[in-house]
Formats: sequence, C-alpha cells, structure tokens
Amino acid sequence: MAKPPQHAHATTLKKLKAFGLSLPGTTPKAPWPGHDDVAVNNKTFVYLSLHDDGALHVSAKLPVTGKAVLEAYPTAKPTGYGLGKSGWVSLSFASDEPVVLDTVMRWMMESYRAQAPKKLLKALEDEQPWVKAGELPDGKRR
Repeated sequence: MAKPPQHAHATTLKKLKAFGLSLPGTTPKAPWPGHDDVAVNNKTFVYLSLHDDGALHVSAKLPVTGKAVLEAYPTAKPTGYGLGKSGWVSLSFASDEPVVLDTVMRWMMESYRAQAPKKLLKALEDEQPWVKAGELPDGKRR
C-alpha cells in the first residue's frame, strides 16, 4: 500500500502540537479523526488539523486579539458550531502558504490563558516571568 503524501505543513503541525503540549497541564485530545488538538484541564484550547489538500487549519480562543485577527487575515473566520460566539477564531493556511510559527504560537498561548486554570497559569508566570509580559514560554526551562 502506498504511503499517504507528506504535506508541507505536516512539520508545522507537529511543531505547533509540541508547543501546545509543552505548556503546563496539557494533554493531547483527538475528538475526531485527523485532529491533533491540545487541551488543558480537559478543555481544548487549540484545534489543529491537516486536510488532504495540505491545508493547515488552526482554531483558537482569542478573547483579546480575535477581532484584529478576523480583520487582518483573509482566511480567518469565527469558528463554527457556535464557538465563534465565545471568541473562537479559525484560520486556514493553504499548502503553499507560509505559516509564521511565532504568531500562531502566540494565538495558542492566548487561548491557553483563556482555558487554563489560574493556578497553572500563575505557576508558569512565576517560573518564567516574561510570559506574563506577553512573551512565549521557554519549554527548555521546565
């Protein structure tokens, strides 16, 4: 049997999932086939999927930057199933479209902040004070 095609965003998806799982208290969650979602305290904070056409899809809860993201990115839209009403935003990156990892990781961090228990977030910020100032956490230090 032939191997499925390796899409350009397969590596990007792995990096994003690894970043999500590097945050305190996170676990993988795959409610549907083909999803590599990440949850904290059993609450999904990022939906990640790679479609057959090679497009990468990311959905995150963006209570702070959601409106700006919806305005700035042509493929951004409120997440379906009623999640958009709660600040969830979905983005799609075509197989030939570059993904700025730092930007997507910042959206993931915003979503993590919205879903994580306060004690987990406080522990992360106490250990890595720059996270409270809006910088990304350094997974190597934990």
